[in-house]
Amino acid sequence: MSQTLPLTPDALLEALIFTSPQPVTLEALADATGLSTEETEATLETLEKHLAARGLRLQRHKQRIQIVSAPEAAPYVEHMLDLEVNLRLSQAAMETLAIIAYAQPITRPQIESIRGVNSDSVLRTLLSAGLIEEMGRADSVGRPILYGTTFEFLQQFGLKSPEELPPVDAPEKKSPEADSSSLRSSE
Repeated sequence: MSQTLPLTPDALLEALIFTSPQPVTLEALADATGLSTEETEATLETLEKHLAARGLRLQRHKQRIQIVSAPEAAPYVEHMLDLEVNLRLSQAAMETLAIIAYAQPITRPQIESIRGVNSDSVLRTLLSAGLIEEMGRADSVGRPILYGTTFEFLQQFGLKSPEELPPVDAPEKKSPEADSSSLRSSE
């Protein structure tokens, strides 16, 4: 580090992330401060720990970082700003969103093979709500669009990163004997 920072490194990163109109990358923060990427990452971890006891959080998604209000503060923020949360998703939209969140990046044909139904309309709804985004194209026949979740998705569901999604519990498989014994007992 060749220059003296005007603030502590974590305070400077906090100011830069807070004032940025878009989520920023680790590299952009390192470039702006003159810190190495390793020093920047370590400083972000320190900042994240400091914010955990406050009303703000660092949110990371696809190599980008932003500061958001703590999910626990959401009802108070909505009340103070007179926000009306009107995000209402159908069962099909929630199902599709869950598939994308857990399998991203994923194509429409892959989503449809899991759901068993056409998903064009649901994908348009999720795209217009800003919950998913196009992430590029797959290297397969037809080069289908790859979909993934957005920062808006993380904010709506109170997550700091996609890694915070709850684990998916696979349904327990019943043994054939259990099925036949339950049939016999109900006769």
